[in-house]
Amino acid sequence: MSDDSFIREVNEEIRQDQARALWDRYGPIAIAIAICVVLGTAAFVGYNYWVETRANRSGDDFSQALRLANDGKSDEALKALEALETGGHGAYPVLARLRAATVLAGKGDFSGAVAGFDEVSGDASIPVAIRDMARLRAALVLVDHGTYADVATRVEVLNADNNPLRHSARELLGLSAWKEGKSADALKFFEQVSADDAAPRNVRERVNLLTELIRGSGNAS
Repeated sequence: MSDDSFIREVNEEIRQDQARALWDRYGPIAIAIAICVVLGTAAFVGYNYWVETRANRSGDDFSQALRLANDGKSDEALKALEALETGGHGAYPVLARLRAATVLAGKGDFSGAVAGFDEVSGDASIPVAIRDMARLRAALVLVDHGTYADVATRVEVLNADNNPLRHSARELLGLSAWKEGKSADALKFFEQVSADDAAPRNVRERVNLLTELIRGSGNAS
């Protein structure tokens, strides 16, 4: 046997001994880590499936409540939505609260509808974007069933140049002001919307039409 062959055999024996020593020392730990990874992955997948299943079930219940509302079965729809508010999952409890307020408005309970929207807008646990939409919905009801002060209380906070909902807020403020005979104030809000290039086209078209109506009526002062 040559010296090179002997050295290779010795090196191989050393490597095997080192590998056995490493396995004896760290093998059980590696197995434990592998088991934890498998169990953790299974738990994560199982939890996601559980959450998704509950959310899907709530989605089906919400769709059923919408069908009841669309069919004119307001009381049944409200009961279904109330059940979702307390027992729903995902985003559906909040959606149920908003829809319930809409159903109340549809059946003529405007004070109940506004109260429902106000509850959502005042709930700090709900994302700001949804709370702001609830403010707009309450103000929309109050344009016809409240005062300018009522509308302003809800949406004046949205009347900032950097707020993405400023156009709708200004439209509602203008409508409410016009309803109370404050034509100059209404024009101010409408012109703000008209001059804002970021305003949606349909909103700008509506306020431009309202501006023409006010000016044409001779009550622009």
